[in-house]
Amino acid sequence: MTTQKHSGSDSDAQDMSPEQIQAVIDRILSKDVPAQASDDDDAGGVFGKAQAISTLDQEHSIYDGDQEDLAERRALRRTAGLSTELEDVTEVEYRQLRLERVVLAGLWTEGTLADAENSLRELAALAETAGSEVLDGLVQRRTKPDPGTFLGSGKAQELKDIVAATGADTVVVDTELAPSQRRGLEDIVKVKVVDRTTLILDIFAQHAKSREGKAQVELAQLEYLLPRLRGWGDSMSRQAGGQVGGAGAGMGSRGPGETKIELDRRRIRTRMAKLRREIAAMKPARETKRANRRRNAVPSVAIAGYTNAGKSSLLNRLTDAGVLVENALFATLDPTVRKAQTPDGIGYTLADTVGFVRSLPTQLIEAFRSTLEEVADADLILHVVDASHPDPEGQIAAVRAVFTEVDARKVPEIIILNKVDVADPFVVERLKQKEPRHAVVSTRTGQGIAELLEDISQSIPRPGVRLELLIPYDRGEMISKLHSSDSEILTLEHEENGTRVVVMVREGLAAELEPFVTNG
Repeated sequence: MTTQKHSGSDSDAQDMSPEQIQAVIDRILSKDVPAQASDDDDAGGVFGKAQAISTLDQEHSIYDGDQEDLAERRALRRTAGLSTELEDVTEVEYRQLRLERVVLAGLWTEGTLADAENSLRELAALAETAGSEVLDGLVQRRTKPDPGTFLGSGKAQELKDIVAATGADTVVVDTELAPSQRRGLEDIVKVKVVDRTTLILDIFAQHAKSREGKAQVELAQLEYLLPRLRGWGDSMSRQAGGQVGGAGAGMGSRGPGETKIELDRRRIRTRMAKLRREIAAMKPARETKRANRRRNAVPSVAIAGYTNAGKSSLLNRLTDAGVLVENALFATLDPTVRKAQTPDGIGYTLADTVGFVRSLPTQLIEAFRSTLEEVADADLILHVVDASHPDPEGQIAAVRAVFTEVDARKVPEIIILNKVDVADPFVVERLKQKEPRHAVVSTRTGQGIAELLEDISQSIPRPGVRLELLIPYDRGEMISKLHSSDSEILTLEHEENGTRVVVMVREGLAAELEPFVTNG
């Protein structure tokens, strides 16, 4: 038997063996195992685990706690290899969400081919985090995107053939598409087309837990959706006026009326206005807490960086916070603030913020601006970088671009080179040469954590008022306050008339200690 007996009009199908044809049929029926790279495939492709996601076997350390939130998130997981048809009644009991099967598409317009491939691998990691199975990907060399189909008609037709051969149901494009480009590409490939912005917004919608986080994500989604509404058929029908109208207002009320799509736009704008009011109403509570910290002169340290660089792991390592840690992009969105202490007893706050990514949608920056204020108002930024990533310099540049947008570039910054236990030593040395203020750590093994704590201690604002005090023995509560507050006791001696203390305190406490100040 030859392949011609199975062939149609497609010339590529004539060159396929019966086993290859059966494999295509199985993939279309969603009964096969996840797609694997062949021996001829380049190991740097998009098959298997995306390179932007860590390949470490051990995901958590003892400092990460019980991870109950992660257990809840994984209670219902999407799995590959499930048919869309039930073959046995028992399958109903074990049915889970089937993975979307996606093909990636990107343009190489500038930079090197390695940069384009790294961007596509990151897109694969985003797709996997959103709950899909990456089957294939293509990168096109082109000076600028095609205004009609983004890829051009010839490459779009090639993408259609790949979608048909792999049985994919979604195409993910590595940029933000114009509405006309999305429609043009969908008309050719005949499956759903999703751009990078939609994918990131979908991940944020899945992972937002707090009321404010959900409101911020919904606002960003509506801002993105509003100019992309489209309709046909009933969507273009108009509301009836006159006596057939719903209100029955009679003569004088006849007119063209609103179309359904216009009504949808108005409802979206109304919902966006309500969300903005809700987010604005939540802002005073955070500002009040921040004002209390300023009034008490409590230094604040913000942990920021690229997504999946290890920010939450660092917070857990430094404070035993037990926040959710997952080997996925944008695993935690809601900011977490914990109190910490320097080795010599100076208190400060540590705030874990939302992760950044290359080409972070502007809608998210605007929606999360109130959350990102934690970074702009901090006394010190711990900028966490994944030293094992293929392009750590690109990560640093992307994060600093967001710092600029939220007015945080003037805040002192320490570059935290994380995951050095699996990073290339030459890459680590290169980053150390480029970033003079750095710390080399591994949150998994604890390497460099002691040195990092010492750097934080030297970098945060410390008590600046030096006082020499003689505190009577009947005012022992003042000695207790010196020990419990953010003060630095230099010397302490017990004399006949009381306790003589030389101490560094903040201005607020200095006024309270004025009656006990001595001249020598």
